[in-house]
Amino acid sequence: MSSTPTRERRCELLAAAAHEEIVPLAERLLADGTIPEPTVLKSPETGMVVLQVREPVEETRFYLGEVLVTECSVEVAGVPGWCMRPGDDRVAALSGALLDALAAADGPATAEIDALCAAVAERHASQEAAEWADVTATTVVFEELT
Repeated sequence: MSSTPTRERRCELLAAAAHEEIVPLAERLLADGTIPEPTVLKSPETGMVVLQVREPVEETRFYLGEVLVTECSVEVAGVPGWCMRPGDDRVAALSGALLDALAAADGPATAEIDALCAAVAERHASQEAAEWADVTATTVVFEELT
């Protein structure tokens, strides 16, 4: 992953970060007073969204079901931040929105937020590699008959 993720990638990684990673960072950045006071544009709200997936062979889309998510948006020094996380963790959603705004503003905390995103991306890549290693063990290889 590049050192500075795109806004879309950052939102994806902040949504995937563990509560124990994202909340303490946001709380520390607020407590040290180096950032302006955020304005909550949309307080954390929990609801359901429809999950649409694509069937891999015919590539047709269908609705798989509904997923519980929590969404929040904030503004820091005129820069908006947004987060939607799976589940009902309102504090983590608020923290994600705050970190998104801080990183988008390209302030002093951006390096720490990018480091958090890189750690989440690395963890997910290693989990995916482990899953593929498990699946590879079940691969059936056919010999060509002559």
